[in-house]
Amino acid sequence: MEVLKLNRKTYQKVLKKTVKSIKSGKVVVCPTDTVYGLICDATNQKAVKKIILLKKRSPQKPIPIFVKDIKMAKRFAKIDKKQEIFLKKVWPGAVTAVLKSKKGKNTIGIRIPDYKLLLGLAEQLKVPLTESSANISGKPASTKIKEVLKQFKNQKYQPDLVLDVGNLPKAKPSTVIDLSVLPPKILRT
Repeated sequence: MEVLKLNRKTYQKVLKKTVKSIKSGKVVVCPTDTVYGLICDATNQKAVKKIILLKKRSPQKPIPIFVKDIKMAKRFAKIDKKQEIFLKKVWPGAVTAVLKSKKGKNTIGIRIPDYKLLLGLAEQLKVPLTESSANISGKPASTKIKEVLKQFKNQKYQPDLVLDVGNLPKAKPSTVIDLSVLPPKILRT
């Protein structure tokens, strides 16, 4: 587990290394606009499986994705006019929308984060990123880097790269709204 300090001075160098790591199937602990998260290329099944192992999470529990814009969201989900109007009001931001997937009868959780680093990564990579808090399932998500590192220390599976910006402002994970049902339902606030 490599830990890199991320600040104005190191930003470009760290961004370049993070892009390279994600392209090669690595899992990265990354600051977000809510809590520290685990990100990887959401289209890389091996990397997604590693997140499931890291978190000790049920493979049946889906992992939402970060996208850079509504256009990218529409590549993965069916979004009607009413949903698009709503999403344009809450995105970018701390709202994950559950929508009908373009693949089969499943649903998919999607969010456009309000965080320059994540939007920059999605822009450069041209793929969605996984969106999961950097914690072991059942333990609290955190804005404190030391708490995140402590959870994964001495574990069999560990993140490959950690982007350390210090402690994030106090926040909670995103609100989750199921827009695939009528009326829409709040699943987590």
